[in-house]
Amino acid sequence: MEQILGVDETTRTLYFTACGREKGLDPYFEHIYSVKLDGTQLRNLTPGDFHHTADISDSRKALVINRSRVDVAPVSELFDNTGKKLLALQETDLRLLFEAGYKFPERIKVKAADGVTDLYGVMYKPFDFDPERKYPIITYVYPGPQVEGPGQSWSRSMDRLDRLAQVGFIVITVGNRGGHPNRSKWYHNFGYGNLRDYGLEDQKYAIEQLAARHPFIDVSRVGIHGHSGGGFMSTAAILQYPHFFKVAVSCAGNHENNIYNRWWSEKHHGVVEEISAKGDTTFKYSIGTNSQLAKNLEGRLLLIHGDIDNNVHPGNTLRVANALIRANKRFDMLILPGQRHGFGDMTEYFFWRMADYFSQYLLGDYQNTVDIPQMYND
Repeated sequence: MEQILGVDETTRTLYFTACGREKGLDPYFEHIYSVKLDGTQLRNLTPGDFHHTADISDSRKALVINRSRVDVAPVSELFDNTGKKLLALQETDLRLLFEAGYKFPERIKVKAADGVTDLYGVMYKPFDFDPERKYPIITYVYPGPQVEGPGQSWSRSMDRLDRLAQVGFIVITVGNRGGHPNRSKWYHNFGYGNLRDYGLEDQKYAIEQLAARHPFIDVSRVGIHGHSGGGFMSTAAILQYPHFFKVAVSCAGNHENNIYNRWWSEKHHGVVEEISAKGDTTFKYSIGTNSQLAKNLEGRLLLIHGDIDNNVHPGNTLRVANALIRANKRFDMLILPGQRHGFGDMTEYFFWRMADYFSQYLLGDYQNTVDIPQMYND
């Protein structure tokens, strides 16, 4: 169960959202269910291969249900409490986008590195995609464990990946073992005790599978990008697999979790109970840091951080920079003044610096003028 929508006390019926129950469908897609309070008469009110959200009326007799996928425009409809459609309310009008050349991304499914576990994701292509060309591939990562990178619905929040693909890349985002808890306890707990590296092998193997499947992917030109936990992960990836990942843009990464908050690192990595000879009990944990791997850098790494980030302290990035300097490595770093964890009004500037960086080192084609002309577009 994901969310309780409401309870009809007269009919003793509970309405809620949940995922992973419907065989053959994306396990991340949420559906709307009803069930009697005694556990009988469980019913899926939203059959179909879509992600659903809903609001229920105060009378519990009607629901406004929104359905979408990354490759389907959102639709809002009115249903009664048995799942019968009463009225089509609105469908998102994307005609102007399509007239401008927009194309939906594609849903993808690959195996984890164990060869058994299914991983789900999204692939973004240039709108002028040519299947006869070879494209570099960039993966956008967020390791979890509380959520994963891929979205389930079409939304404007997909624009960073869509736009990056238009520069001339295949851009993907795919889950990994140790990610979203809705999959299963085993899936969610896969990274317990290995919070730095648990998702890296799956991300690498996902790209290898896609390259074997699609001749337009050039597996010799691989980039990786992430923010926050994804910043931590993308830097770890280029340091743990330096011959595979050639370029990384890592933003606001919690590279050293001994100076990050305890609720995330201790909870998801775990602590070890130690009892001394005197009977004193202490709890210790140690998560591998990216600074420990600095000597492995072979590719191109851009570290980005807001200087007043009040979630992941900038010291995380500065410690990695210090380790890279002491390892005699060339790298790049961008500090965004006055910006917190999300980069605020410098988000657009960050995007074009990232696009330039990937273009320079994966395409060999980039702008080196002082001005960024795209920043002047309305």
